[in-house]
Formats: sequence, C-alpha cells, structure tokens
Amino acid sequence: MLTSVATDELLRALADPLRARIVELLAGEQLCTCHLVELTGARQTNISNHLRVLREAGLVDPQPAGRYTFYRLRPEALTALAGHYAALADRARDAAQLRRPCT
Repeated sequence: MLTSVATDELLRALADPLRARIVELLAGEQLCTCHLVELTGARQTNISNHLRVLREAGLVDPQPAGRYTFYRLRPEALTALAGHYAALADRARDAAQLRRPCT
C-alpha cells in the first residue's frame, strides 16, 4: 500500500503531459533519451529533466548500455497507484449510503 506522500509524488510526476507521454512510450519498450526526443519532439534537456523526475518518483529505472542509457517503466509503481485508487473506489461504494449527520 502506498503512503499518501508516495501517492502524491507519483501523481505529481504523472500530471505533466510530457511525463505522461514518456510513461506511455516506456510501457511498450525500453527507450533511450534520443528515442524519446525523436518520439516526442521535445528537447534533450527537457526529456532528461522529466526522466529525472520520473526516476525520483520511482516510475522508471535507468539501464546503462554502453554509451547509452535506456529507461524502463517500473510497472509495480503503476500497479501500486492503481491499487490505491481501486481501494478508494471500493470505500466509496461501501460508503455510498452513509451520511454524516449535521449537528
């Protein structure tokens, strides 16, 4: 189960459209920065900064390969986030008829 701090960090990392696009691309295969530049049209420095944020949030892992670094998506991070929101949905279903009385 994710802590609220971890959940907030993951959501903040995924909230940016370019970072979300990078995550979508990495779901299909490992890519290096040059691939991500080509696929997104963003500048290399911008991609590198976004990859750092995703790495720090625990969403991607770097995989050195000679002079290149490939990035792979960590599916367990997304699974944990999805599980957190699935649990919230279950709580909301269970609480659908509950109403706190006003005093």
